[in-house]
Amino acid sequence: MLLRLASWLQQHLFPCVFKQCFGVDCPTCGMQRAFIELLKGDMSASLGYHWALIPTLLLFAFLVLHLIFPLKYGTVVIKALFAIDVATIVLNYIFN
Repeated sequence: MLLRLASWLQQHLFPCVFKQCFGVDCPTCGMQRAFIELLKGDMSASLGYHWALIPTLLLFAFLVLHLIFPLKYGTVVIKALFAIDVATIVLNYIFN
């Protein structure tokens, strides 16, 4: 099931509008390919494309969890995860 989804996603990648307009990679370029590799089960290839995918997925998972079950310190955790995610995306962009 996940392999079919990964195959379909690989054939229907969204073009990067930022790259088309400015000619350089955006800070999130490679995240679609990283997600596809993660669906295939290849963690090392996923991290090779964009290692900020994991914090992004953790942020969204916790956000959904907090929306369904309001947690006492949920907003503080979401803010911290967001800061970590943004820092990881910026560092990935600088090193690539």
